[in-house]
Parts: sequence; C-alpha cells; structure tokens
Amino acid sequence: MEIGNKIKELRIGKGLTQEELADRAELSKGFISQIERDLTSPSIATLVDILQCLGTDLKDFFNDTADEQVVFHDADYFEKTDPELLNKIEWIIPNAQKNIMEPIRLTLKPGGSTYPDNPHEGEEFGYVLQGSITIHIGNKKYKAKKGESFYYIPSSKHYITASPKTGAIILWVSSPPSF
Repeated sequence: MEIGNKIKELRIGKGLTQEELADRAELSKGFISQIERDLTSPSIATLVDILQCLGTDLKDFFNDTADEQVVFHDADYFEKTDPELLNKIEWIIPNAQKNIMEPIRLTLKPGGSTYPDNPHEGEEFGYVLQGSITIHIGNKKYKAKKGESFYYIPSSKHYITASPKTGAIILWVSSPPSF
C-alpha cells in the first residue's frame, strides 16, 4: 500500500507544512518528504507517531471501507406500480430493509389505496405532501390532508385510501421495515 499520499492528504487537511509535521513528530522534513513520495517507509512506531500528530490512528488510517451513502437521488430509487390499487411505491432509500426505518414515497391516484396490511410489530409515520387521505386502522378512520402527519402502532389491520378527487402523495416511514 502506498501510504505517502494518504499522509500528505491528512497533513494538508490539518493545514500543516512538512516542516511543522516533522517538528511535531520529532523527525526531519526530508524524511517526511520521502515518506509522502513513497521513497521510504516509516517503522510502525514512527507511523504511529506521525498519525498521532495528524489526529488519527492506525485503525482509521488503514480502514478502507467506503463511506456510507448519505444522499440519495431519483436514480437510486426503486419503484413498484400497482395498477389495480392505483398506487406507486418508491423506496427512496435503497436496501432500507436492513435499517431501523424504511421510508417510502407513496403516490395514490384519485381513489387509490394501499394493500390492507395485517397487524405487525413496530410503528408507522407519514406526512401528506399532496392531496388528502383516509387512514383505516381496524374499524376506525382518520383523515389527513396536505401538510398534516400521522403516526400509529399497527396493532390492527390497516391501510390508506386517497381522496377520489385529489389523490395523494405521502412520505411514509415504517419501523422496523415492512414495506
């Protein structure tokens, strides 16, 4: 592994010159320069000292795991359309079933519905982005419109229907994942 460039990036990121890093690590500027150009390799003890001066350690320095994706775009989404129920489900966080929460964007055409879901563990939250809906939980019905949210524990059969006039778009989060 070529560690020189990685050390150089850390040093520059900390706003240090080669000379300043060398002074802190009690090494020569020339030795730091040789390390950064991969002309020489430091001993483990020297590398530990350099990394300590750069605010990191061996474990983090050699950790090659990629950063987890934080921002997701339309191209990352997976969607499923149900022409019978007049809905489209978009999984807006790929592979969210491995997470604690699973958010989806649900688009219901006028009169559209979700499939009735049986009771299950967890909690469900939604925010109506557009239109209006009726949330059916057991024998009860709750209405919500644009700008309103809902939250419930799915201990009864439950589903959502959209207004026959407007349809709806909902941001819906289930924990644990169940969509």
